[in-house]
Amino acid sequence: ETSAMTHFQNSDLFLFSLPVMRSYDVVFASGPKELLKKFQQARHKVVFSSETLIWPDRHLEDKYPHVREGNRFLGSGGFIGYLPNIKEMVTGWDGENHESDQLFFTKLYINPEKRKAVNMTIDSKCRLFQNLHGALDEVVLKFEDGRVRARNVLYDTLPVIIHGNGPTKRLYSFFVALQESEYPLVVIGIFIQQPTPFVTVFFERLLKLRYPKNRLKLFIYNQEPHHEQQVSSFLHDYGNLYQDVKFIGPEEEMDSATSRNVGFDMCRQDKDCEYFFNLDIEVVLKNEDTLKIVVEQNLPIVAPMITRVGRLWSNFWGALSAEGYYARSEDYVDIVQGRRLGVWNVPYVSSVFLVKGSLLRSELSEHDLFTSDVLDPDMAFCDKVRSKGVFMYATNMHTFGRILSTENYETQHLHNDLWQIFENTLDWEERYIHENYTRIMKDKLIETPCPDVYWFPIFSDIACNHLVEEMEHFGQWSGGGNKDTRIQGGYENVPTIDIHMNQVGYEKEWHKLLLDYVAPITEKMYPGYYTKAQFDLAFVVRYKPDEQPSLRPHHDASTFTINIALNEVGHDYQGGGCRFLRYNCSIQAPRKGWALMHPGRLTHYHEGLPTTAGVRYIAVSFVDP
Repeated sequence: ETSAMTHFQNSDLFLFSLPVMRSYDVVFASGPKELLKKFQQARHKVVFSSETLIWPDRHLEDKYPHVREGNRFLGSGGFIGYLPNIKEMVTGWDGENHESDQLFFTKLYINPEKRKAVNMTIDSKCRLFQNLHGALDEVVLKFEDGRVRARNVLYDTLPVIIHGNGPTKRLYSFFVALQESEYPLVVIGIFIQQPTPFVTVFFERLLKLRYPKNRLKLFIYNQEPHHEQQVSSFLHDYGNLYQDVKFIGPEEEMDSATSRNVGFDMCRQDKDCEYFFNLDIEVVLKNEDTLKIVVEQNLPIVAPMITRVGRLWSNFWGALSAEGYYARSEDYVDIVQGRRLGVWNVPYVSSVFLVKGSLLRSELSEHDLFTSDVLDPDMAFCDKVRSKGVFMYATNMHTFGRILSTENYETQHLHNDLWQIFENTLDWEERYIHENYTRIMKDKLIETPCPDVYWFPIFSDIACNHLVEEMEHFGQWSGGGNKDTRIQGGYENVPTIDIHMNQVGYEKEWHKLLLDYVAPITEKMYPGYYTKAQFDLAFVVRYKPDEQPSLRPHHDASTFTINIALNEVGHDYQGGGCRFLRYNCSIQAPRKGWALMHPGRLTHYHEGLPTTAGVRYIAVSFVDP
């Protein structure tokens, strides 16, 4: 707090004081009309805020006057009064302006003569001021007539001023003044319990968390052999960045409940561990400040709210049924959908949450918190936490991320994430669609290298790499002859060395790609044509100088054709490209991930230019209609 000792002029005007240098931790819940009305109802010339905790000298507790109801102790963070009375109150100040005024005002207040002379009192029932230090559990948000007010449920009052004093100030400024070496030590527990999509992306996001890695320790539990390579690669490349790493793999045959108990023990037994951050592998943390934000809450257990895209599922419960299972609370939907924002006391959290290390060494010191004969590990943990009287919270004050769907994840392919376009569409799009795709229309990224030929970005580098690697992994390339039992009629007039999408079980996913990402561009570029993106043939072609370097002139049997370059000219191969003979127009430097779209059948007679070195891959779709 800063000193309120300033120069006053003779006046009967009010003086309203707040902690000037730290006013970012003060919220005005109402206006001056209500403030002045409540001040006048106090019937004193000076009114100070009140607190449940005494500070800075506990030895003065017995000298405080008793109150009929409410808080006994003065808080100097806010006061209101008449200037003459405040001038009299501060006359004896002999400290420096940078010194705290809390003790000075406290000694005035506990002195009966001086208290009477100034005509001062405290706002014991928090009608004007609400200090949050020591009172977080007394304050809730009241929603009424489209307005939100903080309500003190202990005294049933609506404070005008909310002050995040003391440790609650961490909500605003905890990390501002800290050197990286002073950040709280956090153990991050990562739990892999089933085959999960985008595990590599999970670790990429973990690396991007804005928190010093030398103040982090990792506990990684993986019971899924399918993900051993991804975990191993992460630890090999980046494990040495962290202060310490403990890894438990599938060969140890540890069950889920035990793994979580062991993870807690890693923090519990480390006297320097201030927090344990539980992070399940299916959690998509988009907010790189998530860990900082939840630490700043300064709560025993707090979960950053995440949801499933398009669903009301979240990682917290709003209420419990009589049997101790999920029940929807009155405001659950509003919280999940972001119509009500705040930090909410909840009976259950899962998937991603932060636990204080001191709590694990005190109230939650049992080593089997996740173990139960009848409950799942997460429910067992929350049940034991509630039985200890420990509060859990969820915050939706920021957008943190989402949770993946893992129910229909298949593992028989080389790059199984390619198949997630239906189940986890947003994550698939972020991984595989070109970063500039959404700018195509707005910034006119579509080029026209030849008449009625359009060129635009669609695939990311990773999408191109994965599709090529998937085809090479499958390995059953056609021989490039005219006889082809894969197509109707068994004869291919213009054969290529290729693998069809249906051979690798990707035709449904490819159709959705064409429908969702190509059709909108087709309808813009070819006005009046509306496609259903149906195709008879979609395939990946391979060109090699000693195999099939080029393709003779031909028409495509399609309404329009999509041709996506899957690797990079000059780096992966030399030569290549496409020439439209009728227009004598060539595209000789196809960009990786860009799609060439042109009419098929009659108008755009074309040929594949020779690949002179390396290997060239393209993905081709004959779309009709």
